[in-house]
Amino acid sequence: MKKRFYYCLLFAALLSCKGKKAEPEEAAAEPETPVTVTSIINEPMEEFVELNATSTYLQKWPVKSNLSGYLQSANVQLNSHVGSGQTLFTVKTKEAKSIGNTINSLDPSFKFSGTSSVTAPAGGFVSEVNRQSGDYVQEGEQLAMITDTRSFVFLLDLPYELRPYMAGKTSLQMQMPDGEKMLGVISGNMPSMDSASQTQRIILRVKSSHPLPENLIAKVKIVKSSNPNAPTLPKSAILTDETQTEFWVMKILNDSTAAKVPVKKGIETSDKVEIVSPTFAGSDKILISGNYGLADTARVKIVTPAKE
Repeated sequence: MKKRFYYCLLFAALLSCKGKKAEPEEAAAEPETPVTVTSIINEPMEEFVELNATSTYLQKWPVKSNLSGYLQSANVQLNSHVGSGQTLFTVKTKEAKSIGNTINSLDPSFKFSGTSSVTAPAGGFVSEVNRQSGDYVQEGEQLAMITDTRSFVFLLDLPYELRPYMAGKTSLQMQMPDGEKMLGVISGNMPSMDSASQTQRIILRVKSSHPLPENLIAKVKIVKSSNPNAPTLPKSAILTDETQTEFWVMKILNDSTAAKVPVKKGIETSDKVEIVSPTFAGSDKILISGNYGLADTARVKIVTPAKE
């Protein structure tokens, strides 16, 4: 009897457990990714390349001795300005130096000197002095070098593939190493190419309020394309696939959902990208942080970036 009683109690307990319904577990809340957002900005955009241009003087005039002898005088100093036809050197032949005084003592009316003047072939500044007074020189030997200040230009080696971007242009923007900006006027180009680098030399003339030294390297900007009112986003807003063939942004649909929107890029700079399509409104919010790796229609939470 006792065994039968225990069996009845066990059966009743099992029935009571089976009758109780399991309480449903609360659904786990989907996590929200903290993000920061920005809006589309319309501003001028330019795509350009920078090349180096080197300053030089196109015309340099060597001053050469017109006979062999000794330099009796040298009326020239380095970096001094001289005029065309100005006497720079006086050359006396070795024969005149040895017998000239004897001839004059025998016949003073002969007035034999045996000296010759060397004049400047053109005006400019003296960039080299190769001989000094008392030196013996040969006929045709270089005594000095005169640089024509009016021939100052910048030479730009232009790659041939950039030639289409030069069509119709008469000037280029230039920036000196100290940050000063100048306008370089295109005055011509060399009729030959460098066979190794496939570049053509372009001549640029500048107007400067102060003298510029030779061998100065300036940066020249060649604009490839421009848009005065381009819709732009920061580069951090643009996402891409592994092959970098598809691009998209994450756009806020409501206060807590971001959706993937494919975009087509235009002009790019170091920190900005032009959005060619689609057309975003100024009120649209685009993710610029926390967007990497987000799935389409992901839950997000907009936060205010910390001030530095």
